[in-house]
Amino acid sequence: LDYLIYLYTFSLYKLNHTNSTTVPPMSVNVIIFILGVAGNGLVIWIAGFKVKKSVNSTWYLSLAVSDFVFCSFLPIGIVHVISNNWIFGLFMCKFLFFIMYLNWFSSIFLLVIISVDRCVVVMFPVWAQNKRTLRKASVIVVLAWIISAALSLPTIIFADVKYDYQTQTTICYGNYKNHQQKVAEVVCRFIFGFMIPYLIIIICYVVIIRKLKSNQTAKSKKPFKIMTVLIVTFLICWMPYNTFALMELDIKKYKSFFLSGSKVVVVLANANSCLNPFLYAFMGKDFKNQCYALLSKIENAIAEEEDQKMVQGTVLTTSGENKLSTTV
Repeated sequence: LDYLIYLYTFSLYKLNHTNSTTVPPMSVNVIIFILGVAGNGLVIWIAGFKVKKSVNSTWYLSLAVSDFVFCSFLPIGIVHVISNNWIFGLFMCKFLFFIMYLNWFSSIFLLVIISVDRCVVVMFPVWAQNKRTLRKASVIVVLAWIISAALSLPTIIFADVKYDYQTQTTICYGNYKNHQQKVAEVVCRFIFGFMIPYLIIIICYVVIIRKLKSNQTAKSKKPFKIMTVLIVTFLICWMPYNTFALMELDIKKYKSFFLSGSKVVVVLANANSCLNPFLYAFMGKDFKNQCYALLSKIENAIAEEEDQKMVQGTVLTTSGENKLSTTV
């Protein structure tokens, strides 16, 4: 997902932009890194160790692992943009490209799996109760990761490092032999990494909403709101990124707009990994109960510490008064 960061920084060199222009997006990326690592780490802890193993916890755990790995490598992209120089070598250039796109594909495929799973549960509750097993869920997750890794392999092939003598900096970039290779990769990513998954998600939620409307009760308003938030958030985070990726194929035509908007697009794409714990994992009842339990323990520990300090303060005050009266 940091591919546009690299493209933007390269353009930054050519147009002699100052480093101050990178401060706001990098500050947001730092926040995304902190919240993403903390939030996804908490989901991994809860889904992996606290709640009972289930199909839902398998989805959430895998999604959190994908986002956690991505957020963990965000500081490399941040350092790269701030320093205006790639200092991590060829291996890390290829590895970072691979990790970023692995997160992209795996996250989207997992969101599709979650949507299809919810649709099946709503439409065929009896069948889902009998056939929806933890083993099948684990196999599906493994297949999703394998397909994601396969789709991410071209980034390893094309990722390269070169020294730019004009700017006297090293850059990590996509080294395509010809424009057709670049077009083929970008179009394939758009079709398999956004268009088809998003259509599947939309179809699933339309089916779910129609089913819920046929059995609508006073309590059924909340699922409608949640589904709307999920779809809109997905669209907000990924549509601009993919639009700019297609625009980059004809960079001369969209040059000025591309340079000014690419920073925002990258931040939105990065934010998806930060928002996922709140939009997907924490909506589950088990996850919320575990979070509430954790917060309660922290609150109780703080309260006990404060009570202990108050008791100690009272003892000290009483002791001081006794000493004062004895002295007098």
